[in-house]
Amino acid sequence: MLEILSEHRCFNGIQAYYRHDSEAIGLPMRFSVFHPPAERKEMVPVLFYLAGLTCTEETFMIKAGAQRYAAEHGIMLVSCDTSPRGTGIEGADKDWDFGHGAGFYLDATQAPWSRHFRMETYVTQELRRIIIDEFNVEESCMGIFGHSMGGHGALTLALRHPDKFCSVSAFAPIAAPVRAPWGQKAFGNYLGSDQAAWKEHDASELMKHRSTPFPKGILIDQGLGDKFLAEQLLPEEFEQACIEAKQPLTLRRHEGYDHGYYFIASFIEDHLKFHKENLRG
Repeated sequence: MLEILSEHRCFNGIQAYYRHDSEAIGLPMRFSVFHPPAERKEMVPVLFYLAGLTCTEETFMIKAGAQRYAAEHGIMLVSCDTSPRGTGIEGADKDWDFGHGAGFYLDATQAPWSRHFRMETYVTQELRRIIIDEFNVEESCMGIFGHSMGGHGALTLALRHPDKFCSVSAFAPIAAPVRAPWGQKAFGNYLGSDQAAWKEHDASELMKHRSTPFPKGILIDQGLGDKFLAEQLLPEEFEQACIEAKQPLTLRRHEGYDHGYYFIASFIEDHLKFHKENLRG
């Protein structure tokens, strides 16, 4: 059962925040929805947004300025928390880049994380089903995008579940986490030492074993003033994998932009247009 935490009029639609008891996670989870005005009279496409490290279900909705364009294009926006909260796991609050606020959108296989850290199942099955069952949406028109850790999540979940998402984009994604300190830390703890398992959650590695999985293309924006670019993000690895897979990719590199939401807000309109064309095209 959904609990409505708050609702706010926004661009003639409704920005809403919800909480529910998650079967996949085994704990309460929160998510946010922007209901575009078009939803009141017709079924609308859905765009899931996955946020980055330390973020919550509120971050994107408050900072990105996406609702204006979602209302214009008739797209529902959905964002969830970035991990379970209040797990009681020792050390889950120790580091900002691992544990609470850093679920990496995968299902952990290693104790104690495996009990609650099941974000892949949560996003692709439970949350998706809630959106379909509770709101006026088109099940066959769902896209996904995200930022940083969430960009990693968007790319990997789209590649792992192409039957569920027909459009994908990202802002400054962790594009090759098996080669990045953030990814190595998370994968080592959540998935154990078997690096073959790590590669199943690495967008660049997954793309190497695909053939044009998204023929309408993938859009990525990356700021060249991003302090995490060289060590953590590695978009060139994903770019090369797309070339080998014959996957159309638009990777835009922007001089001077950093890793934050001022960067995202600068290009969010382009992403909404990209997804509208793919989802409605």
